[in-house]
Amino acid sequence: MHITPSRSRRAVLLGAALVASSALLLAGCGRSGDSGAAGSGGGAKIDDKPAKGTVEIWTQGADGAKLPDMFTEFKKDNPDVTINMTQVPEAEFISKMTAAITAGTVPDLIYSFTESQSALLATGGFEPVPDGLVKPDDFFPVIWENSVVDDVAYGVPWYAYADMTIYRKDLAAKAGVEAPTDWASMRTFGEKLKASGVEYPLALYVNYDAYTARQLLTFAKQNGGGFISDDQKTWTINSKENVEALEYWSGLIKDGLASPDGPAFLDTVSWSTTGKNAAIIDGGPWFIGWFDDANGKGWADQNLSLAVAPTGPNGDTATTVGGGSWFVPKDSKNKDAAWKFARFMSTPQSQVKWYQIFHNMPALKAAWDDPAMKGDRVLETVKAGLETGVNLPKVATWNQVGDVIGQQIEKVVRGNTSAKDALDEAQKQAESIGTGK
Repeated sequence: MHITPSRSRRAVLLGAALVASSALLLAGCGRSGDSGAAGSGGGAKIDDKPAKGTVEIWTQGADGAKLPDMFTEFKKDNPDVTINMTQVPEAEFISKMTAAITAGTVPDLIYSFTESQSALLATGGFEPVPDGLVKPDDFFPVIWENSVVDDVAYGVPWYAYADMTIYRKDLAAKAGVEAPTDWASMRTFGEKLKASGVEYPLALYVNYDAYTARQLLTFAKQNGGGFISDDQKTWTINSKENVEALEYWSGLIKDGLASPDGPAFLDTVSWSTTGKNAAIIDGGPWFIGWFDDANGKGWADQNLSLAVAPTGPNGDTATTVGGGSWFVPKDSKNKDAAWKFARFMSTPQSQVKWYQIFHNMPALKAAWDDPAMKGDRVLETVKAGLETGVNLPKVATWNQVGDVIGQQIEKVVRGNTSAKDALDEAQKQAESIGTGK
């Protein structure tokens, strides 16, 4: 329950809605804490001299609208640099960037959201992060590893987010339940809320696409499973652990604890406000601001409680996360200034400043020590979730395979097939699609 059905979801989620809110944003075989990954295969080191020349930046989503505020900050110590920004519609960004790489007409710098990084990196059109530009260990591992391919880092993390359980505290109190901490207590949580009169206690992501598959992946990880091998070469979609995760997830719907048909993403606030739902499972932090926008400032604090994602049957932790990173194309005409801006955006001061401007949360661990990041329950819950984040399969075909998984999930929910048969079919199709390598 963390994304809109369209690919412009990131603009919606981490753009205008977050700016309006006071509360508040791929998978990898790369190894966390591998400081060698940052510059493996990279070009010349980037010095500390002021940036010069012109930097062409392509942006996507609502993030770009406020980014010039950070250009102004950067120019204070880099007065001889000129930054030109082109805003590209998010739905067109991958195709336009891929075409530009083919034609050699690339910008100097871009940022990419986690969902699109594998497709872009598969083009082979980006520079490795230069040696010593940043320190990998300074970032949350799950975000750093988004752009690590074969132990080489291509992106500098910019911001991050983690999903959570968001629930109506009054409805939970009426039902006599507390926040679910594991699968067993989540089911009990839902059953008692159902008995108290809540029509559909739990809101799941039921669009039956790659983002439904992403939610199942988090449940699978909580059960010790996963969709692809560690070397990112072999699909493991129909593993025993994944089948069990789908049986649990679909069982919540089959037993009436969640609806198979909604809420549609933008209906989530109204369903929970009216009590048709009591809890958003795997919900993004932007929802807090959306509830206040819909019901008046302070409504969320008065009516909503937050909790980190529940653990699986054996205590395994996993949380849906996402974010964005900076990338420099190989054909960039001003790589020096582009990397210097990416480095600037990865400092604690810049990451906190960007949070204050746009409410995107830092990918840099040290930024969370700033006083501006303290004393907020949303931030505290997000930070905890970032420590247990789940990466998406880092292959170019993930979105296609994810849609296949989502379609098979719907067949299970509608009662047409078993979880095992559905994932066997998804495995078969995924093997036919391949990994794009």
